[in-house]
Amino acid sequence: MTDARRARWPSRLWVVRHGESAGNVARDAADAAGLSRIDIAVRDVDVPLSGRGVEQSRALGRWFAARPARERPTVVLASPHVRAQHTAQLVRDAGGFAPGVRDIASDERLREKEFGILDRLTRAGIEEFHPEQAELRRLHGKFYFRPPGGESWCDVVLRLRSALDTISLHYPGERVLVVCHQVVVLCLRYLVECMTEAEILAVDRAGDVANCSVTEYEFDPAAGTHGRLVLRAYNFVAPLTDAGVPVTAEPDATAAGR
Repeated sequence: MTDARRARWPSRLWVVRHGESAGNVARDAADAAGLSRIDIAVRDVDVPLSGRGVEQSRALGRWFAARPARERPTVVLASPHVRAQHTAQLVRDAGGFAPGVRDIASDERLREKEFGILDRLTRAGIEEFHPEQAELRRLHGKFYFRPPGGESWCDVVLRLRSALDTISLHYPGERVLVVCHQVVVLCLRYLVECMTEAEILAVDRAGDVANCSVTEYEFDPAAGTHGRLVLRAYNFVAPLTDAGVPVTAEPDATAAGR
């Protein structure tokens, strides 16, 4: 029975937010200056890591590399966004994957939440250019509000359901690392832990997901009726602080209405 239960899920699942990006820095600067728009010249998918984000990603890679080989990722999935792909590559190059593991699978279901017409606007910009959307967000709440051309948190949850199905179907017993984005980290928590809207929004209100922070699950065959993934760490930043690397937690450049 234990073997059958264990076959349903990876033995370990790490969910990591990408390192600080140039978009994070630009958003912070726009907010500090009271600007309406965030100054980014490339598509969101092409926004690179900042210099500090590179440093954070390497520190995370060294943290994984310091673990025994049997405790490092055997499967790596990443959002197709440049900042997530580069984070995963830097973890690999620092020796953070299990021996012989080199591949990083790109999965578009792990991409950043789509913000539609609110893309690259600060909160001040949303109030200035789309006050009706700000009011709709207040009416419907963060979880269900969908801006024109964008996604709600529920939309992200829907695509992540199939991503989790893929992980359970193709990677049972593996040690899986997922590199993604802030809202995706939170929506995966919502799914894996069978949370309610109120519960996940309370987690969100408690603080942003730090860049290169680790959310870790371990499969426990004795948990629940059929065994399940159990949370062991959330927003864990010791890989950065132990290395003396700055911890950052700015929302992404497109995330004013996240």
